[in-house]
Amino acid sequence: MSKDIKIKKGLDIKLVGEAEKTVEQAIISNFCTIRPEDFHSVIPKLVAKEGATLKAGDVIFYDKSNEDIKFVSPVSGTVVEVQRGPKRRIDAIKIQADKEQSFKDFGAFNMDSDTAAVKAHLLTSGCWPFIKQRPYDVIANPEKSPKAIFISGYASAPLAADLDFVLSGKEAELQATVSVLSKLTEGQVHIGIGSNNSPLAGMNDAVIHKVFGPHPAGNVGTHINKIDPVNKGETVWTINAQDLVVIGELLLTGKFNPERVVALAGSSVKKPRYFKTRIGSEVATMVYDNGVEKDGNDRIISGNVLSGKQLKPDGSLGFYDNVITVIPEGNDYELFGWNKPIFNKVSTSRAFTFSWLNPKKKYDLNTNTNGEHRAFVVTGSYEQVFPLDIYPMQILKACMYQDLDEMEALGMYEVAPEDFALTEFICVSKQPHQDIIRKGLDLMLKEIG
Repeated sequence: MSKDIKIKKGLDIKLVGEAEKTVEQAIISNFCTIRPEDFHSVIPKLVAKEGATLKAGDVIFYDKSNEDIKFVSPVSGTVVEVQRGPKRRIDAIKIQADKEQSFKDFGAFNMDSDTAAVKAHLLTSGCWPFIKQRPYDVIANPEKSPKAIFISGYASAPLAADLDFVLSGKEAELQATVSVLSKLTEGQVHIGIGSNNSPLAGMNDAVIHKVFGPHPAGNVGTHINKIDPVNKGETVWTINAQDLVVIGELLLTGKFNPERVVALAGSSVKKPRYFKTRIGSEVATMVYDNGVEKDGNDRIISGNVLSGKQLKPDGSLGFYDNVITVIPEGNDYELFGWNKPIFNKVSTSRAFTFSWLNPKKKYDLNTNTNGEHRAFVVTGSYEQVFPLDIYPMQILKACMYQDLDEMEALGMYEVAPEDFALTEFICVSKQPHQDIIRKGLDLMLKEIG
C-alpha cells in the first residue's frame, strides 16, 4: 500500500562537500560522552557514579519524572568523569571505553510477544529514548498509545547522510523493528521514502509513502502534516531510520550496539565520506584527520547545517545524529555586502542575488547571518518554504508573547523546532525561529502537559 506525498513549497540548499559513498571504520574513540541535554525535558538521576565499571547496555541514569525510561551506556568501560553545571546539574557523563567491548545480554526477543512485553523490553534495554512523540518533540510517554508512528527514510536536508546507502544490508533489523513498532499503535506505521531502491521500501506491517519535492520533504513533521495531523489530545510517535537498526539488532541478538554510519561532510573537509562509529564518540577522531585544522576558523556541527548543534573541538557525536558537518566560520565583515550584486550566496529573494538563475549550482557557504537581529518584518517569504498547513509567522509570534490558546489553535501540537529551520535560514529579521518554537513547546508542556 502506498500513498505519494508531493511537496512544492520548500528550498533545496545545495552545498559543496557532500560525502562520497564509501565507508571507513573510524579510529576507535578512547572516550564516549553522553549528554542529558540531548534528551529534552529529561531530568537525569545518576546510577553509574565515577569509577563505575559498565558493559554496553548497563544503565547510566534514568528520568526522574519516569523511572522506567532508562539511558544506557553505548560502550563498555569505566565512568571517568561526571561533568556538572549550575546547581549540580548533570551536563555530561564521560566513559573511558575498553579496547575489547563487552555487551550486556538482554536475550533474543520473542517476536510474537504482546504490546506490554514489547514496551517492557525496549524500556529495560535502553532503546526507548529512540522513540519521540508529537506533541512537544520529547521522548515518548510509554503510558500512552499513539494514533500512528512515523519514520522518515528520506533525508532532504543539506549534506544529510544518504539513508538508502547507510541502511543498505540492514533489511532484517529494519523489518524486526517495524513489526514490533506496529504492535505499539492501534493505527499505522507510516514510512516515507525517497526512492524505490530504499531498504525500507519493502517493509511489511507498514504503509509506505513515496516523497517528492524540495527540503523539508524529508522531515517527519511534513509527513505527519500531510498524512495524519495531530490534534489536541492526540499523540503520534516518531523514530529516526538509523535507530531502527539499533533496536532491530537488540531484538534479534540481545545486544545493545549503538553503531552509527556517520556522514562527515562540509566544504572544510578534505575528503568527505562515511565512517562507522558509535553514539557519543569523539568527533576529533574523524574530523582532524581530514584536512580540518585544530586551530582553524571552522565550525563543527553535530547534525545538519540547518538544525544541528555546534560542537567544541573535543565534542562528541549527538545521540540522534548521523552526520558531522564542518563549514567555515562566518565571523568576518563584508563591506557594502547589501549594496552589490551577489553570485555566491543562496537566497529566495531576487534583490541583488542571482542563485535563482542557476538552481543546480553548489555553494560554499559559511555561518555568517549576513545581517543583525531585528524586529519581525512581514515579507510573506516564510510561506514560500513552509509546506505545513500552518501560519508560520503567526505561530512564532504567539510563542513569543506566550498565548497558549492561540498556540493551540495555530497547530503547535504537531510541530518541532526542525520544521522551522528553513524559515530561520531565509529570515530577513534574523530571528532564532527554532529557539522560539522550542521555548513555546516547553511552555505548553509545563502548563498543559
